[in-house]
Amino acid sequence: MINKRLVGVVTVRQGWAVQSFGYGRYLPLGRPEVLVENLDRWGADEILLNCIDRTCRSAGPDMALLELIGKRGLSTPLIYAGGIRNAQDAVDAVHAAADRVVVDALIRDDLDQVARAGSLLGNQAIIGSVPLSDDGWLDYRTGASEPPSAALLDALQSGVLSEALVTDWKHEGSPEAFDPALLDLLDGDFPLIAFGGISTPGQVRSVLARPRVVAAAVGNFLSYREHAVQALKEAIPGSPVRPAAYQQTRYA
Repeated sequence: MINKRLVGVVTVRQGWAVQSFGYGRYLPLGRPEVLVENLDRWGADEILLNCIDRTCRSAGPDMALLELIGKRGLSTPLIYAGGIRNAQDAVDAVHAAADRVVVDALIRDDLDQVARAGSLLGNQAIIGSVPLSDDGWLDYRTGASEPPSAALLDALQSGVLSEALVTDWKHEGSPEAFDPALLDLLDGDFPLIAFGGISTPGQVRSVLARPRVVAAAVGNFLSYREHAVQALKEAIPGSPVRPAAYQQTRYA
């Protein structure tokens, strides 16, 4: 039964797709719309466009990039993260190109706006970003960590947030480094997406075997070679994800 997903992640900083290492060191990869199109062709089950420098600048969503990607005619559902300040930002991102959005700072700042976004778009369209380490839940803006709040857990348990994107931010970009113990820090029965330091078929198979994990998200490690998504899927036979797909390469 196909009921779990392999999510390809494109990390964007200052308008360019980058390889990220713990969100502290970056290497350029190129135009994000091209990487998104590659993941679409190669058979990712979802694509996460992760614009990591929008919230800290209060810049709002990258609407120009979303509109550019919207013209590509993707067949793969697109998740957008970065700069969602209120319900209207979420609606605008979905109208431009996204199928779903990720909220992070807004969970801390105004859960009423998160709930309003869900009422306008459907709660299934709202994902909560939960960057974790053994120190707790990280606030990217301050660098401080604390235990996951009761408000966060209630929003997840009640379905205001449809899923939790659990990011092992300390190990993001490091091969085979994802800490599965972080998945146990969010107590409840809501679905989880595992991300950060997942690079091998064994890791993907292991996290997807957990009942609460509905998706494994992979970023840097799908950028090293063409057809990386197909190769990863073919290396996890029997896993509950869509089979690898091949399409003829198109050049931008």
